[in-house]
Amino acid sequence: MSTPMLLSRADVIEVLRLARDGKLVEAMRALTDGPTEPPVADHREGAPPSFDYHTVASAAGERRFKLYIPAGHDGRPLPLIVMLHGCSQSPDDFAAGTRMNELADERRFLVAYPEQPKSANPNNCWNWFKVGDQIRDLGEPHLIAEVTRQILRDHAADEDRVYVAGLSAGGAAAAIMGTTYPDLYAAVGIHSGLACGAARDMHAAFSAMRQGAPAARLPVRTGPVVPTIVFHGDRDETVNPVNGDQASEQASGGPGVRTNVSHGETGTGIAFTRTIRFDDQERAIGEQWVLQGLGHAWSGGSVLGSFTDPRGPDASGEFVRFFLEHRLSARSA
Repeated sequence: MSTPMLLSRADVIEVLRLARDGKLVEAMRALTDGPTEPPVADHREGAPPSFDYHTVASAAGERRFKLYIPAGHDGRPLPLIVMLHGCSQSPDDFAAGTRMNELADERRFLVAYPEQPKSANPNNCWNWFKVGDQIRDLGEPHLIAEVTRQILRDHAADEDRVYVAGLSAGGAAAAIMGTTYPDLYAAVGIHSGLACGAARDMHAAFSAMRQGAPAARLPVRTGPVVPTIVFHGDRDETVNPVNGDQASEQASGGPGVRTNVSHGETGTGIAFTRTIRFDDQERAIGEQWVLQGLGHAWSGGSVLGSFTDPRGPDASGEFVRFFLEHRLSARSA
């Protein structure tokens, strides 16, 4: 079967003009000869979504990542959310559990899932507890930043609306990214994670996970405050909930800000306390959600992925809502 011939708008106008002028032979010849220039594909209608592997290489090494491009993307700059999985997870597992790709279709943004290989950590954990992976332009922070920059270059993401989020070890890595690259990320999401610098070796990592980090160990933020949303279950037996408190306070630059506290419940057995932190100009710079009865799991996630609890408030939806309220250009140093 032959492929249907598509005429450009200019060709159609020319055929109609020839027919109007009574030049039917010329009009038929124009139709037979086909278009004078190839039609331009309209990606706004019917373009399928894509979820493919890519690779980034830098002085710090090489990493694969999966990039989700929503259906119907027409090439115009979209926000980008970088999602950092937890231990024993993969990009596909994390995407399924958080349902972030479905939200990307609804809210129009790109989603990147860097992959931590077993060669870097036998449990696929991001090495948030190693000093060399807590410093700008070194180790894993550099690799994750390079994933982000490559997408900005190759896929025309909106550099004013770039965000990073993660679960557990990925949440701790997201905290590090917000601290080390405040000029790259407009906001950060930390789910069941730890503050930047909570540990500097494996022994200290397990101690911090059990009881939080000693206050003296946590670095004081000296750069700009990066708006941060924190989710943590109060029944988390893997990462003590005090780590959520520490991550939230570190991100907001300390306790000296106004807060607004509210309470709610999902109707499925999970109540929550939501604290909004404001800076001295009354801008919301942080949110902390403490989820009563939730363990070490992505709140409101899908059972199709690991480490999820569908009963809780929709962490993915709240992260996206919070992210899209913030732009890099709106932040003051």
